[in-house]
Amino acid sequence: MTDTQSGLLSSQHDWSSAAARKRVKRRYAADRRLQFYGIGAIALSILLLGVLFSSLMFTGYVAFYTTKVALEVPFAADQFDKDKLGDANYRGIAKTAFLTYFPEVTSRAEQRNLVKIMSSGAPYIIRDFVVANPDRIGSTVTIQVPVSDPFDQLYKGVIPRYIDALGQDRIALFEKLQRRNVIKIEGGKAFAATDIFVNPAEIPDGDITKADLHGMVREGFAAYYPKQTSRAYQEILAEDASTQVLRAKIEAEPGIVGKTVTLMLPLAPAYDELARTGASKIVNPRFGDKAEFVWFDKLISAGAISTPFTWELFTNADSRYPELAGLAGALSGSFFALLVCFLLSFPIGIATAVYLEEFAPKNKWTDLVEVNINNLAAVPSVVFGLLGLALFINTFGLPRSAPLVGGMVLALMTLPTIIVATRAALKGVPPSIREAALGVGASKHQVMLHHVIPLSLPGILTGTIIGLAQALGETAPLLLIGMNAFIPSIENMGLTQPAMALPTQIFSWADSPERGFVSRTSAAIMVLLGFLVIMNILAVYLRRKFERKW
Repeated sequence: MTDTQSGLLSSQHDWSSAAARKRVKRRYAADRRLQFYGIGAIALSILLLGVLFSSLMFTGYVAFYTTKVALEVPFAADQFDKDKLGDANYRGIAKTAFLTYFPEVTSRAEQRNLVKIMSSGAPYIIRDFVVANPDRIGSTVTIQVPVSDPFDQLYKGVIPRYIDALGQDRIALFEKLQRRNVIKIEGGKAFAATDIFVNPAEIPDGDITKADLHGMVREGFAAYYPKQTSRAYQEILAEDASTQVLRAKIEAEPGIVGKTVTLMLPLAPAYDELARTGASKIVNPRFGDKAEFVWFDKLISAGAISTPFTWELFTNADSRYPELAGLAGALSGSFFALLVCFLLSFPIGIATAVYLEEFAPKNKWTDLVEVNINNLAAVPSVVFGLLGLALFINTFGLPRSAPLVGGMVLALMTLPTIIVATRAALKGVPPSIREAALGVGASKHQVMLHHVIPLSLPGILTGTIIGLAQALGETAPLLLIGMNAFIPSIENMGLTQPAMALPTQIFSWADSPERGFVSRTSAAIMVLLGFLVIMNILAVYLRRKFERKW
């Protein structure tokens, strides 16, 4: 560019002009907006993660402590056969120890309801203690056993003792009567002042026993709801009692037949309580009656109730009772499945990546293989589950629900991740390393084994651990091969034995109707996330430990 051209350019672009300064401000404003969008995206991500974790913590923390009752259990020697310690009447032993808190409860019906406070697993806990400690026979031992799930949730404040007896729609219908001053309270009871036409046509031959008194009561009460299509308002009256009021009125005053009379009709119990107290409550259906609350409060006041940490969450197998259910079976199943997955996918994935990256000829066939490997990384996991079901179980006859099959399916799913990560790590090794090794006489496989692979190990390990972490959280393929079996014992866990995994255990608990499994599900998710976080931290640690800077 000549001086003349430079002068022309400067004259065409006056950088100090107002327009130029305005353009510069717009560029700076765009930069600030971009930074703001980035910060906003990060903040939104953190917020969503915070909502997720806080939700899990809020619902799941109660699963990490269990409400237990302390039983003073006398182990009389005549109750046990030392050759068959597991065959004693442990149900009776547990019941007798529990009833010592309630000497005033003597009827068998009340005792049956009372024992429901204690978990049905209490006899088995006592049995396991005796089998493990036969030397304690002949002494009295304090053993803590869980209470049943409803009382566990009650003590933790998860569920209330009483719930609303009426929904908002029913309350709205009742409030309509209150606004019209229909509801009257007399003698501690609530009534609805209702005009009823005593229709002679509804009393055949004047015989009151044949009269349709229910119809007269309903017709008179329906006048308060002329536009109501639902018949829900009929629940407000205690219909049988209202009919008796009308019958007594007709019998006392036969002359009212053919006339309209105003009667004070009694209300149904729930509406009667609502009218008198402003609220209508019933005992939570998860409990029997109010007496159970009195008994439970007595245990609390006696200091028999405690809430220790729930080690059973990690040591117990699955159970139909939430207070007894644990993750031991799922943890062992996930361990065996991941072990098989690692032993298969790690060497095969590295060997495949090394061959494709260093030894395979560059032609259309290797290009096809590379494209398909990349595509496999995007295949939905349920497809691998279908493949495992069709190939490993139906064709090869491997056992259903076994960690061996689960690990093989997860290995198929993890292979593309390990191959792609390993190839990227191999590409990251500088060519000068290879050239220097070849220059001193090393063969190609020596270059790979002694130089390239050790230097690419951080990336390989990172990809492997991330792939295993992804496999740990997979649910769909494990469900398809049956790894959601109910496993109440962990005595025979192995590669070919039926098992569950952490994700399928979460799936199973989430589908259970008992309230206690809600917190158990959140706690299991927290345990799973904990393992995933540990695996990711391990990946970062190994990468930094073995990483070389060039």
